[in-house]
Amino acid sequence: MSPLFRRAAAPEVAVAPGERVLAAATSDEGVVLAGTRDAFYVVVDGATRRVPWEQVEAAGWDRDTDTFRLSEVGSWGEERPVHTARLDEPGRLLELVHERVTASVVLQRHVRLDGRRGLRVIARRAPSGDGGVQWVYEYDEGVDPDDPSVRAAARQALDSMRRDVGLP
Repeated sequence: MSPLFRRAAAPEVAVAPGERVLAAATSDEGVVLAGTRDAFYVVVDGATRRVPWEQVEAAGWDRDTDTFRLSEVGSWGEERPVHTARLDEPGRLLELVHERVTASVVLQRHVRLDGRRGLRVIARRAPSGDGGVQWVYEYDEGVDPDDPSVRAAARQALDSMRRDVGLP
């Protein structure tokens, strides 16, 4: 193969036993982002963070700034871990992230509380099917999760979804 058509070597990432890197990219600052079948990896200054796909809240790509952003599932009122990196060549990484995060969602349902705002109940599990189902609430802007009526609606929606799909 001519040097003109040679691919750049994939960055080395230490992954969990039984996993292998399916796609990876390195930012201008040397941050390595990688994905396996089971998790997303961020390597900054030699420190590796593993984020299981079912723990990825959202991911996106800003084409104008070449910036990739991934936020982790968090707890209400706490700052969510967010990972950003400027990537000139994201390669297959964007496709893999979309595919794996989508594969982790078992079911989601939006519940309206006041005609405009509400909450979303989401059932997620590892795309491999290992482990149990995790139930997550996401609240629309302006919805107070400590409000007793919101809590009751969330619980009712969760119970209904569990019955609908036969999940614990």
